[in-house]
Amino acid sequence: MSIWRVILSILFPPLAVFDQGCGSILIVLILTIVGWVPGVIAALVILNNA
Repeated sequence: MSIWRVILSILFPPLAVFDQGCGSILIVLILTIVGWVPGVIAALVILNNA
């Protein structure tokens, strides 16, 4: 996980997981709409597992 991905996941989480698939983008987008912090956490978890 590069530092640029971490910065991007903090600023705009759905864009950080763009290459991980449609399901990941959808999950992170919904969590970001509900609250910014859950979206960031989900993006970081998805990027850490990739």
